[in-house]
Amino acid sequence: MARVTRDDVARVAGTSTAVVSYVINDGPRPVAAATRARVLAAVEELGYRPNRVAQAMARRRTNLLGMVVPDARQPFFAGLAHAVEQAATEHGRLLLIGNSDYADEREAHYIRAFLGMQVDGLILVTQDPATPGLTGFDSADGTPVVLLHHRAESADGVAVVADDEGGAREVVRHLLGHGHAEVHCFGGTLALSPLDPVTGRTAGWAGALAEAGLSTDGRLTRAPFDRVRAHAEALALLSRPDRPSAVFCATDDQAIGLLRAADDLGIRVPEDLAVAGFDDIAEAVIAGPALTTVTTAQDEMARAALDLVLGGPERRAAGDRTFPAKLVVRRSCGCPAAPAR
Repeated sequence: MARVTRDDVARVAGTSTAVVSYVINDGPRPVAAATRARVLAAVEELGYRPNRVAQAMARRRTNLLGMVVPDARQPFFAGLAHAVEQAATEHGRLLLIGNSDYADEREAHYIRAFLGMQVDGLILVTQDPATPGLTGFDSADGTPVVLLHHRAESADGVAVVADDEGGAREVVRHLLGHGHAEVHCFGGTLALSPLDPVTGRTAGWAGALAEAGLSTDGRLTRAPFDRVRAHAEALALLSRPDRPSAVFCATDDQAIGLLRAADDLGIRVPEDLAVAGFDDIAEAVIAGPALTTVTTAQDEMARAALDLVLGGPERRAAGDRTFPAKLVVRRSCGCPAAPAR
């Protein structure tokens, strides 16, 4: 079946192709109501679909945005991507998402691909804020870029982040308030950037222990972020004869892996072991038991990232936009279960 063209619409409506263009694009010239009605009727009759790619190229704006995340299979990044997609829809934009799998070369591949598609902006949840091809805020060709969840390395970079260190400090203080002589940290891998959120969360844990006059020596486990591999590390930690009585996990996924390991070993939570996480993913509510954690303002952060990437240079003063991180108390820390809502 032959593709319907703008010429076909003009012929059926009895107008010029220019008038058809004015109706479809809502300008730049006005069209009489009767003529507009004939054009729209012809569009409906013929099933005409405008070539949006060609229109975008002509306007030098595609209404596309690119987003790169480390792993959309992880609930936290899936939730963050969903929040950005919702915000993009509010701005009339379509969001393209790529998974870097924590690999710099794969992240660079998606950046090149999205720039080749002439996206209107990039939102990066990166592991390396000094990614090649990005200079400060903008890409080499001037495409606006905003870092999300990860702090900017360069002085002229822009990032939307949570108060990771402050949130971690608060939840560890809460665990210490239950009378634990120590709080172990289930942190990230050795290769983390100093600007990575988990680095900040580990610093918050260390700061809370220092406030209490406690040492961090021997109380940090470098664990993977996904719950399956974290479960294996947790089995090793909880099988030690000197296993801790309280553990702060840098992510909820790690905490869920640790909770499963405790169950496998017959360790009761919170009676024998207090556990807290960070991120407040959806599964935290139904974990066994419900997980005490730290929540971040994902929806507000997503909207802020969209406003920055689309708002023009005057909206993009360099620096980090930091959103609060708040303690959410549930049963895993030893507090009574919250009443059902």
